[in-house]
Amino acid sequence: MSTVRARCQWRHTHICKTFVMAALSMGRVVGLGRGALCRAVVSGRTLSTTSTAHGKEYIIAAPAGVDGNVGLITLNRPKALNALCSPLMAELSAQLNEYEADPKIGAIVITGSTKAFAAGADIKEMAPKEFPAAYTDNFLADWTSVSSIKKPVIAAVNGFALGGGCELAMMCDIIYAGDKAMFGQPEILLGTIPGAGGTQRLTHAIGKSKAMELVLTGGKIDAKAAEKAGLVARIYPAEELVDEVVKVADKIAQLSTPIVMMAKEGVNKSFEMSLQEGLNYERLMFHSTFATADRAEGMAAFVEKRTADFKNK
Repeated sequence: MSTVRARCQWRHTHICKTFVMAALSMGRVVGLGRGALCRAVVSGRTLSTTSTAHGKEYIIAAPAGVDGNVGLITLNRPKALNALCSPLMAELSAQLNEYEADPKIGAIVITGSTKAFAAGADIKEMAPKEFPAAYTDNFLADWTSVSSIKKPVIAAVNGFALGGGCELAMMCDIIYAGDKAMFGQPEILLGTIPGAGGTQRLTHAIGKSKAMELVLTGGKIDAKAAEKAGLVARIYPAEELVDEVVKVADKIAQLSTPIVMMAKEGVNKSFEMSLQEGLNYERLMFHSTFATADRAEGMAAFVEKRTADFKNK
């Protein structure tokens, strides 16, 4: 390479990296880590981005993954450590429903910042409420839309996931954590109790004794303890977390979407049914896969020793 060409290449790389750093600082490019973003821009690869200019104030959403088949949602209230408020949850619910209806999206990832996935619910919003309004309005009932999404939803948790933040993570199908993540249900310290699933999902995830300890003391557990207890599937270095979770989501998104939905439904039913009822339900779902073209394609590909080409049919 000539000296002039080398200098031009260096300047191009430097300018691209400067653009990426600026974009990251403004929260306008999501779905890839800093290093991956730099490599993508330097190589000329197009990045899909969504900013708050598109009508969303509290979240940033963009397709991610190799073919854009992963819906990546980033909670975006940095000054409040992503404290959950009704407008944020309304935006999150709307975006989840949008991804649910998008045939190109096969899996969804929810994440926050490196400091906080979500540090809890917005106490300033909650404090003035009184029982009649909280009860008649069924406060928090509409915060649980994550659990009604049929496509896989994965939480990528860095930093604090406390109170409502921990509950939001537990509504997801899989939780992956950064090595500095912290989980807890500290509502008892505020004179109240969890209201969006903390006493229920946490107990299912880690057992009665450990859940009772966290709920009654308001204590926290770190990522290693959460993984050991079964709350977290795997731990990654904080700076690599989102990239690694997107890779997992991308792997899922390459599979048959209706079959993935059936598998997710089967696992979730195990929390709602007796063992025998669950086994009967699983067998019925298994039999129903034989009505799909993707089941025929998957088995044919295995026999023929080739990669399956699923059509979501």
